[in-house]
Amino acid sequence: MRTLFWLFFVWVISAPAFAQLGGNATYQFLNLISSPRQAALGGKIITNVDYDVTQGLYNPATINLEMDNQLALNYANYLGDISYGTAAYAYTIDRRVQTFHAGITYVNYGSFDGYDENGNSTGTFTGNETALSFGYAFQIGFSDFYAGANIKLISSKLEQYSSLGVALDVGLIYINEFLELNAALAIRNIGTQFTTYAGLNEPLPFEVDLGFSQKLKNVPIRWHLTFENLQQWPIAAANPARVTTDLSGNQTQEEIGFLSQLIRHTIVGAELFPDRGFNIRLGYSFRRAEELRILEQRNFSGLSFGIGIKFNKLRFSYTHARYSSASNTSFLGVQISLLQ
Repeated sequence: MRTLFWLFFVWVISAPAFAQLGGNATYQFLNLISSPRQAALGGKIITNVDYDVTQGLYNPATINLEMDNQLALNYANYLGDISYGTAAYAYTIDRRVQTFHAGITYVNYGSFDGYDENGNSTGTFTGNETALSFGYAFQIGFSDFYAGANIKLISSKLEQYSSLGVALDVGLIYINEFLELNAALAIRNIGTQFTTYAGLNEPLPFEVDLGFSQKLKNVPIRWHLTFENLQQWPIAAANPARVTTDLSGNQTQEEIGFLSQLIRHTIVGAELFPDRGFNIRLGYSFRRAEELRILEQRNFSGLSFGIGIKFNKLRFSYTHARYSSASNTSFLGVQISLLQ
């Protein structure tokens, strides 16, 4: 019975966030959004190379000198009673050695009522997961390419079941300073479990993302375009709720063509005034919008909006992300410059 509760729990938390990709791997929390800024721009942005130290959690190739002595703390009031937070810090030893990065992601799933196979109460239990990461990036020769890697130590616990694992993220980014154009590739969650929950070794949520962004010359906007989960094609399956029936009673399944598949891999975002003390951010995840869409209702699933404000050495960020008519998520974050 406890195993059934565990399986149901994993399904509940995976379905909204990862939709059709959920349930295929363990440690799904590794792909949670890492900061309010990332959430506002659609959820998976891998091309920002600036002060944002949390960006190194998602693409280690973006670790750079501007992150030196920056500390970020982020919190998300997630779906249901689930809450999670991230923290990140970077330190530059010297400009020759470049910058080292460290971060942590912690998820608290709240408390649950436990029952045995006869339906008798066994009390309450809790669940949580943690990932501790260490990263480093470097310039490839004298080129415009930079590479980076994160090593992540993972701990997961629910009631009496626990698991330990390790994962590796690698990233590559091309920076064209003349065009102010960035192009990045992130390959995430290459790893394994050291110890399993109940003797079954499960795969990690391997993911491949490709991203582009550019700051426009005459308009204070940086646009973002990300293609997520490229390791899986097709990513979408026909929805049984969208079967149509003609007057003769013949049923037709939903057809998902190449363009629809491509769109569901796509995330778009834009940041207004990216270099100023006040930023406005907007993003849209096509997959989240389509998979959480309710038939014949307009609920703006997939849309996210956020702002960033700088006060001296402090940067505050807030984002509101729309999942469905019944569930929304708020992200809060602060970044502190510890430079003297």
